[in-house]
Amino acid sequence: MTTLFVLDVPENTPIAAVAGQDPAVMIDRVGPYYRIVSDAPIVIDRRATKARHAVWYSSVAGLRRSRITQWDKDAMRIEPR
Repeated sequence: MTTLFVLDVPENTPIAAVAGQDPAVMIDRVGPYYRIVSDAPIVIDRRATKARHAVWYSSVAGLRRSRITQWDKDAMRIEPR
């Protein structure tokens, strides 16, 4: 299972929202974080989030049994470890 944690602050809300558009992704909250979970890789298109680069590159708060395989100006891809 792929799990990404993103701090629940206004700047990161669009990142969680775009991730949640994938029907394979489930989003809930754990403390002050969005927990984004999927049985498949999680792929988030940066342009769809409208996140500035500084926000984009500081959005990941943690991973669980997962690894980042892409995190560039175009997209973020998280896969199971």
